[in-house]
Amino acid sequence: MLESIKEELHWLHLELPKQNLVTWTSGNISARDPQSGLVVIKPSGIRYEDLRPEHMVVVDLEGDVVEG
Repeated sequence: MLESIKEELHWLHLELPKQNLVTWTSGNISARDPQSGLVVIKPSGIRYEDLRPEHMVVVDLEGDVVEG
């Protein structure tokens, strides 16, 4: 579900520490799919270098987990 968004967010999260925009595991980028209205976000506590697209969490606008 929303694999292309997960891939893009994965790449963007890898750039955050390279650009000195975050420290440790703090800081997230999320994206909302305009067609479904669902949001993809990085889960808390995963180090950027350990992050994979399949770790991304999909939630609805009420915050209910749909996937991940």
